[in-house]
Amino acid sequence: MTSGFSRAAQAALLLAALLLLNAALTFHNVWPTPAIELRGEWSVEIAALVLGLALWLRHRTSLSRRTEIALAVLLGVFALARYAEVTAPALYGRAINLYWDAQHIGGVVAMLARVAAGWQLLAALIVVVFALALLSAVLRACLRRIAAVLAAGPAPERGALLGAAITVVALFIGDRVAGIASLPFSIPVTQTWARQFALIGSSWLQVRRGGTEAGATAVDLPALKLDPARRPDVSLVFIESYGEIAFTRPAIAQRLLASRAELAAAIERSGRGVVSAWVRSPTFGSGSWLAHASMLSGTEVRDGDDYARLMMRDRPTLGDVFRAQGYRVLALMPGLRQAWPEGEFYAFDVIYGATRLDYRGPEFGWWRIPDQFAIAQYEQLERTAAPQSTPRFLFFPTISSHMPFRPTPPYQPDWARLTGPLPFGDEAARAIAQPPEWTNLDPAYADSIAYAQRSIAGWIDQRRGQPLVLWMLGDHQPPAAVSGEGASWNVPVHVVSDRPEVLEALIARGFVHGLTPVGEALGPMPELAPLMIESLNALPVTR
Repeated sequence: MTSGFSRAAQAALLLAALLLLNAALTFHNVWPTPAIELRGEWSVEIAALVLGLALWLRHRTSLSRRTEIALAVLLGVFALARYAEVTAPALYGRAINLYWDAQHIGGVVAMLARVAAGWQLLAALIVVVFALALLSAVLRACLRRIAAVLAAGPAPERGALLGAAITVVALFIGDRVAGIASLPFSIPVTQTWARQFALIGSSWLQVRRGGTEAGATAVDLPALKLDPARRPDVSLVFIESYGEIAFTRPAIAQRLLASRAELAAAIERSGRGVVSAWVRSPTFGSGSWLAHASMLSGTEVRDGDDYARLMMRDRPTLGDVFRAQGYRVLALMPGLRQAWPEGEFYAFDVIYGATRLDYRGPEFGWWRIPDQFAIAQYEQLERTAAPQSTPRFLFFPTISSHMPFRPTPPYQPDWARLTGPLPFGDEAARAIAQPPEWTNLDPAYADSIAYAQRSIAGWIDQRRGQPLVLWMLGDHQPPAAVSGEGASWNVPVHVVSDRPEVLEALIARGFVHGLTPVGEALGPMPELAPLMIESLNALPVTR
């Protein structure tokens, strides 16, 4: 009886070891959280591992400690790869590219460290360390149990284990190669690694060899033909994470009604009109620079490979087009805190980065500088940098609505205070003290977009009576944790102008009056670049 009970217990331990190893490589994400769940899938890699161990142990009594640790580490790496594979689309809305995304891990960690409380960072570190230690211990225990059965276990158990492994491998081959069955096999993690290594190899070669094409869409940029006496300032403003979800999710859209109304009122007060449309971004959830490059170059830039190829090409950009018409070509980039070698490609006359802006007020999270201050400081610096008669083309990617959307700066209605020694009152301290709600980012997201809309509204008021064509659009949808599962890649684009000819030209191309886009997307983002030029060319020329 004791012997029978002992054998049953040993068999149960073997089954548990197999199930745990299988679970480590077959779990799925609980959207849209970092949590995981099991769906009853099988891993052919665990079956192959069992067969490999059987061959290794044919003439050995057990696994050496070194081999056991090496296999546990390998399985741990595979489990982490599986986690990244299934979690990234749920949180960010897109798969990862290890070659390009890994370069930004340090910046992301630093950003989160800046906006999270100390106890949250410590708790997260403890959880991660504990989870990795637990994973290592469990994997080693499972490997040790399976190896013990294969090396010196009872013949029935050993035979059943090998038979099951052979059957799983055979069924997998039949399922995936011959198509003779439809069984719940998980996508092998080796396939994930193979794809990542292929991406790494391709990206590495592209970076070093360059290329002649970039992206699926590349359009020609026409020449700009303006009356020298009627050249308006043109501003291209990318609102960070401003996506379709700001209009389609009721809870978010409701929180934006007031700020959108303020923006509409500011446009009307200034004697300008506005038209809107949808456009498809080349990226989702992150990778703002891909959208920026797509619009500025008229070339679809979908990933790091496309971006690297574009930087190596001699291709005209919107800046080149406006410079040829006597414009001063500028970049307002409050998020730029380090060297930016790619900036040479765009050949801006001046880049107003964090150093030039010289912000000395309270810091709002990782990005530090509020968008409203950046606008006010830019206007003040430009008043003395060049004659006011010189037209300006401005590229301005905002940062205050960047994930995790808090702390969101307070809007300062007194613009004169923004560039002074005390730009904000007690509201700044309250805003900075408000941490992100990691399990419910919707309110923080809506508030950050509302801040962007109020800042733009105030800017339009400040520019009242001055000729201006203002393009403002989203760079991408917010991460999937906000935008939802299966969300589109559409972002809104609004054009504000006191020149009715510009707006009517855009209406003819699919825009609608007002701040609410309707209908389908006009197309990919690069197609907006020639549309910007064509709408300006609709302005009358004095003979």
